[in-house]
Amino acid sequence: MPEALQASPGLAAALAALFGLMVGSFLNVVIYRLPKMMELEWEDQAAELRGETPPERPPFNLMVPRSRCPRCSHPLGALENVPLLSWLAQRGRCKACASPIPARYPLVELGTALLTGLAVWQFGAGWAGLGAVLLGFALVTLTFIDLDTQLLPDSLTLPLLWLGLLFNLWGVFAPLPEAVIGAMAGYLVLWSVYWLFRLATGKEGMGFGDFKLLAALGAWFGWTALPAIILLASLVGSAVGIALILFGGHRREQPIPFGPYLAGAGLLALYFREPLNRLIGLA
Repeated sequence: MPEALQASPGLAAALAALFGLMVGSFLNVVIYRLPKMMELEWEDQAAELRGETPPERPPFNLMVPRSRCPRCSHPLGALENVPLLSWLAQRGRCKACASPIPARYPLVELGTALLTGLAVWQFGAGWAGLGAVLLGFALVTLTFIDLDTQLLPDSLTLPLLWLGLLFNLWGVFAPLPEAVIGAMAGYLVLWSVYWLFRLATGKEGMGFGDFKLLAALGAWFGWTALPAIILLASLVGSAVGIALILFGGHRREQPIPFGPYLAGAGLLALYFREPLNRLIGLA
């Protein structure tokens, strides 16, 4: 089977896109539930620190309870969980109460499918393709969690860092020495910016999750990719921030998540690293 997929890139990409569509449905669950799981864990830890017994509550994780409508608590049946098609068939509304289902859910599924198909089309059905697919899954998840909660969970960023180093043991995306230096430099660059900004203003300009995400991208692509990633993320993030302040009623003191811009720049580095390096004069 792998030989057949290698011989037919179009078939491999199509099958990968179908798989990505199904995974995208699960990523929606992770995006919604993981921050809530973290909040519950923090509440339990706080109770323990106060010498109290953590409150008993029903199990809540990535598997239970069943997905349900947030408005009427209608549990979703199997036919209501078919990626993309269920949303289209129900015209974007809950089957029970007709409340709107956000279009973001099918967009995450469709975007994950496209990224997965593109990864296999570009890198093939081998180790590089697998790595690109896993990286895409992680970056999609981190992007939407950060947009929703301004959190970049360690449970995602740190495994992503180690996974990048693991793939680069065999130089899949970058030589291992470059990947190790990239992980260190990615963290230290934003850590330094954070402390310079804090010393100058007394405020926190970004979260520690941003340091870890950039370290992970450095582990995947090596230190030579970091200037392009930082430049792209900073320029796009600044442009969006200014636009939100001028036209979207966004207050200056209201924080803007930086993770989505790092993730987007990381995806561009995955597919266009050499052109980006040439553009900024590094190649």
